[in-house]
Amino acid sequence: MTAGRNKVVSGPEAATLTREAQARGEVVVHCHGCFDIVHPGHVRHLQQAAKLGDRLVVTVTGDALMGKGSDRPLIPEELRAENLAALDCVSWVAVSPHATARELLLALRPDVYVKGREYQHNHDPRFEEEKVAVESYGGRVVFTSGDVVFSSTALVAALEASEDPVRIALEPLIRHHRLDPEGLDGIVAEFRGRRVLVVGETIIDTYVICDQPVVAGEGPLMTLRPLEYRSFDGGAAIIARHLAALGARPTLLTPLPADSRADALRLRLEVEGVEVHSPQIDGPLIEKQRYMVGTNKVMKVDLAPPMTLDARDQQRAIDQARALAAGSEAMIVADFGLGFLTGPMLDTLCGTVRNVVDFMAGDVSGHRSNLLSMRDMDLLCPSEAEIRGALHDYEEGLSAVVWRLLEQTRSRSALVTLGHEGLIAFDPQAGASGPDEWAGRMRADHVPSLVPYAVDQLGCGDALLAAATLARLVGASLPAAAVLGSLAAATEARKLGNAVVGAGDLRRGIRRLREARLTFDPEPAATRSSRHDQLSHSHSPSS
Repeated sequence: MTAGRNKVVSGPEAATLTREAQARGEVVVHCHGCFDIVHPGHVRHLQQAAKLGDRLVVTVTGDALMGKGSDRPLIPEELRAENLAALDCVSWVAVSPHATARELLLALRPDVYVKGREYQHNHDPRFEEEKVAVESYGGRVVFTSGDVVFSSTALVAALEASEDPVRIALEPLIRHHRLDPEGLDGIVAEFRGRRVLVVGETIIDTYVICDQPVVAGEGPLMTLRPLEYRSFDGGAAIIARHLAALGARPTLLTPLPADSRADALRLRLEVEGVEVHSPQIDGPLIEKQRYMVGTNKVMKVDLAPPMTLDARDQQRAIDQARALAAGSEAMIVADFGLGFLTGPMLDTLCGTVRNVVDFMAGDVSGHRSNLLSMRDMDLLCPSEAEIRGALHDYEEGLSAVVWRLLEQTRSRSALVTLGHEGLIAFDPQAGASGPDEWAGRMRADHVPSLVPYAVDQLGCGDALLAAATLARLVGASLPAAAVLGSLAAATEARKLGNAVVGAGDLRRGIRRLREARLTFDPEPAATRSSRHDQLSHSHSPSS
């Protein structure tokens, strides 16, 4: 390495060394280029050039003069020079302060100037200037054989096309909101010890792994033969487990029966740091079974009888929630449409707890859930389909529909999930009011899906809700919460069933952002305007 570095000289030093070599009767050959990524074509070109004389001097274009886009060069000029100097066939390397090699050629006056075969017939005006300069003092221009042809620009484009999808997906958002990885790490560190109350139904999600199906003999029926049963905690329970794994101190208020299966669930949660309070209900623990053949879900069976609470039980649950909220900083309400959280009960619950906690978040799942009864929320995390179903609006653009949701529920922001398209963070700006104000007063930031292939989408919304709620609770911006929530959802999507997502998973995702070397230049206003127009007219069935 030291010998290679000693070959790197200044332009005047290269001119002096060239004249001294020529005075000794040596033939000096010169090559010039950007040499951003030294690939086999470059090496072959330089080796062939070196065979044309006794000394090979190579000059590289300086960083400020590359002219190949705002993100080039990938390698700074000092390292590009050292890379070339490490080659045995190269005698000296200098960095050129000029846009072309013309000035250096007149200073060095090499005997032979070598270019690649692609320059022989393309009439590049920069090369034409160089050719005239060489011939003005009697030098020769020679083209290498061109039997191995590469392009640094094409290689960079190919690398960018195949690079980490996290970088491709997040770079515009990261740049615009200046979400540096160190800042995101700091947000996750703030999760520790935060007290969060989770209210909602608990579900056991069971995967029934089956043999290949056959057609039954008595008719066109599919016959499944179970091979294995895998059960996962779901519903409000998995949200509480996510919170604990992320470093928070969750309290779970969820109705449970008085049986051994519920006792085992309660013990699992308490071991992981979840404080459990469970109003007693009749019947078994709610279970949903999904039958799988290979990697495909072929049938779902809901073993979930409707849960019925009379007015007295509902008021008792509300009073218990208020008492638990008094020791909490935030409350998450998760309505899975199983009967525990009715519309009127949600209205009362949200109004009762609103002034007790600093932050409230809510999400729904299922056709019988009550999204419009989640009032005065700081954050809602529904899917697009859930919003349209609640408002019975399948025609308007998504931004207009979300505005109506936030206005009707008096909620402050929303992360709207779009399945494989990721999510959009909607943030109404201060002073906005009225049915048409969304067009100019609501910011919308799109976070594409951060996982190229989802093994299982079950539970992704729960992981998103837990991480985003904690991020907002500790003061993170909505875009930062959206990124951290999306990283949590991506972790969940890579696993079968409800897997717990912890702080370590988020830090690994953030590390990928750091290793991707994301830049933070503000996004051009024209790009923001274009994306806003697209959001205003997209995500409706008619578009």
